[in-house]
Amino acid sequence: MKKDLGLELDLRSLSELVYEDLKRRLNEGSLRPGQFIDLSALGRELGMSRTPLRDALIRLEIEGFVKVYPRRGVMVRALDLADIRDIYQILGALEAQSAVKVAAKITPEDCDRMEGLYRSMIELLAADDFPSFYAANLAFHDVYLDLCDNRDLVHMVRVLKERLYDFPRRNAYIKAWESASNEEHARIVECFRSGDAMGVAHWIRDVHWSFEVQERYIRTYYFAPGGGGGPSR
Repeated sequence: MKKDLGLELDLRSLSELVYEDLKRRLNEGSLRPGQFIDLSALGRELGMSRTPLRDALIRLEIEGFVKVYPRRGVMVRALDLADIRDIYQILGALEAQSAVKVAAKITPEDCDRMEGLYRSMIELLAADDFPSFYAANLAFHDVYLDLCDNRDLVHMVRVLKERLYDFPRRNAYIKAWESASNEEHARIVECFRSGDAMGVAHWIRDVHWSFEVQERYIRTYYFAPGGGGGPSR
């Protein structure tokens, strides 16, 4: 029994390693949307059997990163406009709900931290330092997400953001979009400071993560020739 348990733990550990490696390849662009993954070659490269590879791919399919086609193989999923619309709607609903849940316990220090982050984003945007801007943006939202006790909700938010941001990770951005986003960040902090939970929910769901509000930027970023803005909401 102990031997079986140890084997199961080993397979889980290997599966996690494969999962993280595949996510890294997606992020770096060595696995591209629309590309079929050569599982035999990948298994040889990683020196692993099919079992941890299969388990990692099942997880990636559940999270929407790949699509398994029987008798054809595994393809990296591309985002189309409908996918992006759906992700925006889900993220808006989930982040708004998390903000409402934590509005009563968020502290002035939490608000100060968020304000410091969005003010640093103004400077980073002026300096064209998008990688640091991207990190600060995620940290801004994590201030209130980390206070939410619904860990499944928070996990889903982070997976969906990876689908938008890391598919693969882009280094260019649309400055006007990020400037508008930062103004929305300021309004979110104002609502948190005043205890206006419904106001926070409105700005997150109906503006910040509104597909209709952001659609012109989304189309330019994802689909315009030569596009490459940054959807770091």
